[in-house]
Amino acid sequence: MTKATVAAIIAPDRANRSTVLLTRRAVMPFRGFWCLPGGHIDQGETALAAVRREVGEETGLGFADPEFLCYIDEIFPQYGFHAVALAFFGTAEGTLRLMPDEVEETGWFPLDEALSMPLAFHHNELLKQYATRDMA
Repeated sequence: MTKATVAAIIAPDRANRSTVLLTRRAVMPFRGFWCLPGGHIDQGETALAAVRREVGEETGLGFADPEFLCYIDEIFPQYGFHAVALAFFGTAEGTLRLMPDEVEETGWFPLDEALSMPLAFHHNELLKQYATRDMA
């Protein structure tokens, strides 16, 4: 069955939207790959609540003023994974903390560098959508 997931494109603040937060996955699928913070939407949970929860669980941060960016189909038969990912962008609140149950490492990356990395899922496509959006 297809699942609904969320992904967060997080900038450190409104003035630095060309810097984004990535996490290195500690779990399968794509263990060891960098990706955007995110995960599954729980039963009865809104997408907005899910993206805020997932950001907190994976980074310790709050997710300020999230805005919907786009959706993407993520179908990976080799992992038995099929999801529709809803992407949001916003800014960080609080202090970044490593949450080792799900994440091996976190880091702030210039957007152009993040776009050149082999990210988990189809997160490169989400960052391309973000990069082409008018961030004014």
